[in-house]
Amino acid sequence: MCNDYGNRIPYSAYVEAFSEIRIPLKFPTAAPNLEPRDDIWPTETAPVLRRREDGVELAQLRWGFAPGRPKAPPVINFRSEGRRFPKGRCLVPASHFFEFTGKRSPKSKWKFTKAGEDWFCFAGLWRPANGDVPEAFTLLTTAPGPDVAPIHNRQMVVLERRDWPAWLDLTRPEAELLRPLPAGSLQVEQVR
Repeated sequence: MCNDYGNRIPYSAYVEAFSEIRIPLKFPTAAPNLEPRDDIWPTETAPVLRRREDGVELAQLRWGFAPGRPKAPPVINFRSEGRRFPKGRCLVPASHFFEFTGKRSPKSKWKFTKAGEDWFCFAGLWRPANGDVPEAFTLLTTAPGPDVAPIHNRQMVVLERRDWPAWLDLTRPEAELLRPLPAGSLQVEQVR
């Protein structure tokens, strides 16, 4: 399951994309400083896009919900099938993601990018801070599509750009959005 992805998206790309789908992009004060990152790991802070009353806000949140039991790892991936998500929806922007195969270290590392696009968004969920637990997000998963199935038995939900508003606004049922992409949607490259 995905525990490593990258985000090399400049601020101007967010502004352009959300302008095209006619959703205002909001920032609390000024445009954020977004450093390009090839690897984002669980418990690190990363950008997410979430709905606010007057547009979409870009926020920096921790990757991984607090575990439900002591000494358990954070919840970085969350199974989507048969579930409803009436609140806490967000988009998690990424340039690429990785999956790993093999039993021994170093495992083979596979890089996935969206065919024909510089970046994309995962379907995610976010939770507000609660006591000592900071705001956080998790990535939703589904059965693997044909591009991922040869490498892994699950995959992150990668949303088509036209579906971003529907995911944020709850205007379409989850089952229509939380599904694998058709064959050829993701380019796959072995990088190790």
